[in-house]
Amino acid sequence: MKLFQSQGPAFQVIAAYDETGVMINGVRFSESLLILPDAAPVLWPVSGFDRLAVHDFLPVLASQPELLIVGTGMRQRFMPPHLLVELGAGKMGVESMRNPAACRTFNLLLSEGRRVALALFMEDMPLFS
Repeated sequence: MKLFQSQGPAFQVIAAYDETGVMINGVRFSESLLILPDAAPVLWPVSGFDRLAVHDFLPVLASQPELLIVGTGMRQRFMPPHLLVELGAGKMGVESMRNPAACRTFNLLLSEGRRVALALFMEDMPLFS
């Protein structure tokens, strides 16, 4: 689904997503990503959703967003409570949702000027069934 035109490399908007990946600033990605509003997307080498740990989010924590959205792939999954506590210790909110909703929510909050980060997990492509 095409969402809208990208605003340029300093504004990391998700221009489109489909069952195989996302498009950000004219570049297509099909692997798990960390997306911050003012930095280029970074490949996120995670081995599995159930094995996520605080160290997997260090680049996000360093950017000090007010909210982290975790895209959980095709199905809704929830972060373990201990991980939510550890990530939220820095006063950062954490929300998890399916990738399509995560992409839309990230763009919406970004357009409102919020300092938001997106960890997009793509283990179980396609995004849609």
